[in-house]
Amino acid sequence: MAEFDQELDARGLNCPLPILRAKKALNDLGDGQVLRIMATDPGSVKDFEAFAQQTGNTLLESTEDSGEFHFLLRKNG
Repeated sequence: MAEFDQELDARGLNCPLPILRAKKALNDLGDGQVLRIMATDPGSVKDFEAFAQQTGNTLLESTEDSGEFHFLLRKNG
């Protein structure tokens, strides 16, 4: 598994809460740091892809395991 600096547990939350919580968590990170997000909302896959594109952050990883989705987002700028 890749390294990360902070972890966000968004399991059980539905859109848009995982994105909103991730945005808040990224604000507390420095440039280049990585946030790991765990979510159970299937819509979060497309949401985090769009979020990364819109914010200029990098979606390093997007995986699914038994209905749980894990994302690694690197803060850019």
